Amino acid sequence: MGAPFFSRDLGDGISLGLRTLDTVAELQQLAVQNLDRLRLWEPWAQFDQSLESTRAYTEFELGRFVRGEVVPVVMYDGAVAVGSAGLKIDPSAGNAELGYWIDASSEGRGIVTRTCAALLEHASALGIRRVEIRAATENARSIRVAERLGFEREGVLRQALQVGDRRLDLALYARLL
Repeated sequence: MGAPFFSRDLGDGISLGLRTLDTVAELQQLAVQNLDRLRLWEPWAQFDQSLESTRAYTEFELGRFVRGEVVPVVMYDGAVAVGSAGLKIDPSAGNAELGYWIDASSEGRGIVTRTCAALLEHASALGIRRVEIRAATENARSIRVAERLGFEREGVLRQALQVGDRRLDLALYARLL
């Protein structure tokens, strides 16, 4: 589906790099530091965040990357990882979904928005024509990212997301490329 996406300079010391086995320890520590926040919105954050589980997930994502099914990236501020994002691709449908999370200390600086913009450019280069963002209706920060990037709200998927013992409504946003 196109050339591999390994890195991208976003300016002001912010960059993206491919999630690799070299990023496991740093991402695992970052996730653990942010678990209280991430557990509000992310099903994966409800589970074990050990070094081994992070390594296994990274290996899984790298296999999907090789098959053209995902572009898993790490967000960096200088040389320090500050978050993770991914573009999940359905090559047969020409669709994709964006997901992201960032360290609390890096929120509000436009890093997630710039990351998603770069992944949208990459999606377009791969021939993707529709990209979705799904965010809990109560997750105002994620919804603002979608709106800043020109995504349109298409509806709400009622109780579509199981997070711990709660079922959350998901706002479905999409952008056509």
